[in-house]
Amino acid sequence: MTEADLTDDPTGEDPLTLGVALYDHYEQGDEVKAYFGLLAIYALARLATDAGDEATLDRVERILRRFPDEVEHPRYNFPSYRIGGIAQSFMIAQGRMADRRPMLREYADEMMRAPRDPAGIVTMGAHGDLIWIDAAMATTPFLLYAGQVLGERRYIEEAVNQAVLMYDELLDREVGLLHQCRGFVGPGLRSEDHWSRGNGWGYFALAELVRELAADDPRRPEVEERFVALSHALLAHQGPRGLWRQEIPLESAWDESSGTGLILYGFGVGIRSGLLAGDRWAHALRTGLHGLVSHCVNPDHSIENSCPGNLCPGEGAAKGTVDAYVTIPVPHRDEPHGCAPLILAMTAAETVGVTALELRRAPQESTYLGGLASGGGAR
Repeated sequence: MTEADLTDDPTGEDPLTLGVALYDHYEQGDEVKAYFGLLAIYALARLATDAGDEATLDRVERILRRFPDEVEHPRYNFPSYRIGGIAQSFMIAQGRMADRRPMLREYADEMMRAPRDPAGIVTMGAHGDLIWIDAAMATTPFLLYAGQVLGERRYIEEAVNQAVLMYDELLDREVGLLHQCRGFVGPGLRSEDHWSRGNGWGYFALAELVRELAADDPRRPEVEERFVALSHALLAHQGPRGLWRQEIPLESAWDESSGTGLILYGFGVGIRSGLLAGDRWAHALRTGLHGLVSHCVNPDHSIENSCPGNLCPGEGAAKGTVDAYVTIPVPHRDEPHGCAPLILAMTAAETVGVTALELRRAPQESTYLGGLASGGGAR
């Protein structure tokens, strides 16, 4: 996109209003729960906090007070999801629901006892080799906010540990991007991907630390180093529409909305903190916001092009390969992982002065923005 293409359309929607509308649409479809739903609640809380919107914050509190007893819970990898996950931890850290601090401590302590591999990375159940970058989203922000409000330095240390250790373990040092997982293909083996949302999960965890760790925190330099390195690696692969592809370095892969939203959120945090300085970052964020909304948000606030949930897809020799990630089942409209990242992206708009965003004129006719990637594994 050129700068002329990035002029705010006065007929477009205000990003903060749009973020709430995205949540409203999501809530109409199904009960908001599971990890992607809890992240959407957090995104709504973050949006309202940044805007000073007390009415929406009251709404978030009402939503969270339904947890855990009034919600029919699905199976969870992390027990903290039962009480609202990051959203609950964040809202208590904002001075709300003080009566829930004992409950927050109980679940934070439980997370501190979760199974880990020899390096200290949270694993899937008792399987000592199974780690996946998605877990950075679940562990780091939850423990970070719990540590802040409860005065527990050990929670904050562990929040940093999970983000840093997972980044280091899953980093492809040749391209600077993250693989999704280790151990699911075979013992000690990493998936071959550089999946959009997987990189978004790792980047989101680092961004939360950049946003919230004290300037003089002794762990801050190592967080900033990794955050900046991943930012540069991601910037190199932003596509012409302003989005990032399902397999980020693969030019034939389709543009994916959920990873894009998480990456744009991180860019906003980096610009605001001063770590990502210069016109290229502001341009990338503006381009991404306009492209994400104009290509992936329909007039009724339904969303397009979010990757379905997956963990090391494929069977046999194809398991965890690039081909498996780019040929997973077709994304469907309102795929539930996509809402929270889009709302989080809206919180970054004010950082670069974006005041109005034009939505798609009509729902997408085909599933993908472009043709289905043929695969081939080229990177």
